[in-house]
Amino acid sequence: MIGITARIALCTLGLLLFAAGVTAAETKYGPGVTDTSIRVGHTNPYSGPLSAYGAIGRGHGAYFDMINAQGGINGRTIEFVTLDDAYSPPKTVEQTRRLVEKEEVLLLFGMSGTPTNTAIHKYVNAKKVPHLFLLTGASKWGQPEAYPWTMGWQPPYSVEAKVYAKYILDTVPDPQIAILYQNDDYGKDYINGFKEGLGDAASELIIAETTYQPMDPTIDAQILELANSGANVFFNVSVSKFASQSIRRVHDIGWQPLHILNNVSTSVEAVLAIAGLDKSVGLVSSAYVKDPTDPQWADDNDVLEWSAWMDQYNPDADKRDVFNVYGYALAATLVKVLEQCGDDLTRENVIRQAANLSSVDIPMLLPGIAVSTAADDFYPIQQLRLMRFNGETWDLFGELIEVE
Repeated sequence: MIGITARIALCTLGLLLFAAGVTAAETKYGPGVTDTSIRVGHTNPYSGPLSAYGAIGRGHGAYFDMINAQGGINGRTIEFVTLDDAYSPPKTVEQTRRLVEKEEVLLLFGMSGTPTNTAIHKYVNAKKVPHLFLLTGASKWGQPEAYPWTMGWQPPYSVEAKVYAKYILDTVPDPQIAILYQNDDYGKDYINGFKEGLGDAASELIIAETTYQPMDPTIDAQILELANSGANVFFNVSVSKFASQSIRRVHDIGWQPLHILNNVSTSVEAVLAIAGLDKSVGLVSSAYVKDPTDPQWADDNDVLEWSAWMDQYNPDADKRDVFNVYGYALAATLVKVLEQCGDDLTRENVIRQAANLSSVDIPMLLPGIAVSTAADDFYPIQQLRLMRFNGETWDLFGELIEVE
């Protein structure tokens, strides 16, 4: 017979073993995770023709600095490993392999560019690495059945383009449309959606169409070609310096179409100011984040908190550059996912939680817009509003548009 003391000892040992088993079951780590840190990987064009997007990567890092200063996520700090890919797909492949195979990051996050992310799309899915909240609206980032480890963030380009098509059909009596777009998946996604939005009349309404390459020095010749078509609507699908060049050139040659600019190039500081604010008057685009230069948000809590964050954690950045808003809001979305992961910081749980966001309020999104995902819905943001540039700021107009 076992004595009382022995039974107590055995019970105590059993409880200790059970507690240890519970702890082991609750705490699960993937690559790049320790009891004190979480390693997050990122590439961004800090150099090259689209280096203006470097502000986004620096914004991510500054947001994580704030989170770390506040104690991290469930006691773990974020180690943000960000590398320059110069918006070159081969370089993106090289740097991504380094992040996954050498740095052993838990996940990849917030990477800019459709061609760059396309270059690593199959690789990261084969490796089963979460590839989250990409700063590109290509529709391919919302295909969980084919690519279950990749998720976008912003409204899809094709849907944004359909909104512009509807606006043109509703407001221009006899539209004659000219189109400029980047000759890759990013540009083609916009154009396919735009033509679908115009419907059967697309072939008649579009009277001129031309492209540019990301490494082209200028697009002056393309703008002249489009202007000479006699079009009264110009759909401008361009990024960064090419958007600035096209806005300036359209103005300087005296062409006065309804000028619709894709959302990715609406930064007042990084795009419009370079083109000339006076030359940007009348541009029409869309928005889903608050523009800190807009007086209507002067007393908004989100903007006040963002401004304080800029002062403390990102002081060298320009508050007029909306790219700093994107860096902040995307990072806040990832933090929400990591918080939901708790102590199960495996790659499998990261993607599971990324696909389990229900009407999450992310700072700096426009009123009425929230982030929602599901196992069969990898498009976190599906709402936007139209806006028009007045020479100083963007003026929102119309109702909030729900996109699908």
